Amino acid sequence: MMRFAMIALLGAASSVHAKQWTVDASSTLGFSGTYQGEKFSGKFARFKAEISLDKAALADARLEVEIDVTSAATGNADYDAELKGSAFFDFAKFPKARFVSTAVRESGAALVADGTLTIRDKSKPIQLKLDFKPTGDTASLDVQATLKRLDFDVGTGDWADTSLIAADVTVSSHLVLK
Repeated sequence: MMRFAMIALLGAASSVHAKQWTVDASSTLGFSGTYQGEKFSGKFARFKAEISLDKAALADARLEVEIDVTSAATGNADYDAELKGSAFFDFAKFPKARFVSTAVRESGAALVADGTLTIRDKSKPIQLKLDFKPTGDTASLDVQATLKRLDFDVGTGDWADTSLIAADVTVSSHLVLK
C-alpha cells in the first residue's frame, strides 16, 4: 500500500502543466489590410492576455486575450475616425473584442491555437499560428491570423465592397513573456 502511494505521489509531482506567463508592456498587437489597393496598418494600444503555454503540456495550454478596440489607431485621422463608427468597430456599443482558445496543437514545426474570436458580438472559430520561443524564465510568442472582416460585421454599408477594402485583414502580435 505504501509503495502504491509513493508511486502515485511521484507520478503527480512529475506531471507537466502549461506554464503561466505574464505579458510585458512592450508587447504589440497589430492589424493590416488594403484600402483601394494601398496597404494600411494599425495597432491596438491596449489589450490584456492570459497565456498558459508549454510545448510539453499542450493539452493544458490556454490563451485568452481581451482587446480594447477603442485603442485602435492607424496613424491616419480619416481611417481612425471611421474605425470608431457604426460601420466598423462601433466603439460605443462594442468596446471590447475577445479571443479564447479551445485547443493548442502542433502543426508541423509550428503551433496552432484553435479558438473563438468575438468582435461586435459576432463569435467565429479561428486559428492562430503561433511561434513560441521559450528561453528559461522568458519567452516570445509571435501570433498571426488572417480574418474575414465581414464575418464580424467590420466595414459594413458602403464599406462592405471588398474591391474598396479587402475582405482579409491580417492580425499579428509579438508578445514578450515573463
